[in-house]
Formats: sequence, C-alpha cells, structure tokens
Amino acid sequence: MAITEVLVPQLSESVSEATLLNWKKQPGEAVEADEILIEVETDKVVLEVPAPASGVLSEIVKGDGSTVTSGEVLARIDTAAKAAAAAPAAVAAPAPAVAEAAKPATKSSVVSPAAGKILSEKGIDPASVEGTGRGGRVTKGDALG
Repeated sequence: MAITEVLVPQLSESVSEATLLNWKKQPGEAVEADEILIEVETDKVVLEVPAPASGVLSEIVKGDGSTVTSGEVLARIDTAAKAAAAAPAAVAAPAPAVAEAAKPATKSSVVSPAAGKILSEKGIDPASVEGTGRGGRVTKGDALG
C-alpha cells in the first residue's frame, strides 16, 4: 500500500489559518491526479486543493468546517488501490463512519475566519447569524451587516 498525503497548500504570509469548505470526494472513491478534492477558504481567497496523485481516497483527516494551517495533512490517498475502487463493498463500510463524524462540524453554523473575528469583537454568537455564503456559511459581509 502506497500512501500519499494531501496537504494544506502554502498560505500567504499574512494568513495563519484557513477553513475547509466541502469535500468533493468521500473515502473509498477513486481520485485522479490534479482532481479538486476540497476548497480551503482564508480571509482573502478560496484555494482549490487538488489530489497530488491518482488512487483511492483512503482517509479524510480533517472534516468540513475544520480550521487548518499551512502544511497540515487533510487526507490520505492510497495510490496502489486503483483496483480496489472497483469493489465498492470492500471500501463502502468505512465511508459512513467518516461521513457521520464530519457531520457535527457542519451541523452548527460554519463561520469564515474573518467573520468569526468580527463577531467575536462585537460579542455576537455566530450561531445567531444567518449565513448567506455557500451552504449557509457566515461570511464577512454577514458579520458586518
């Protein structure tokens, strides 16, 4: 088994952390090199994280809505498991457990780092703000408005 790690890309100098948006693939699914796996949002930009190699997504280390820093491991790809992707029964069992583990993070309102800082400074509970971003995400504009 050959494992390749999917890492958070290098963030700009003034940005220390980012938030994961939605995973486009789930464990057990085949991925191709350079296929977009997830988007990472910072205060300034949204970065797409491509698969560094072809294979099967074997593990998601950080779920949707997680806060991450440059170089952190997001997921692992088994580059030797292309044949296993054709046998969904062998890999389908772990997927629901990981998907269920990721759901609590997205169940509460997901807040961008910039919006979180503004709401914190104003003393406002992020759960009380209705997000207008993708998937109900609370954006900087929501926090200012």
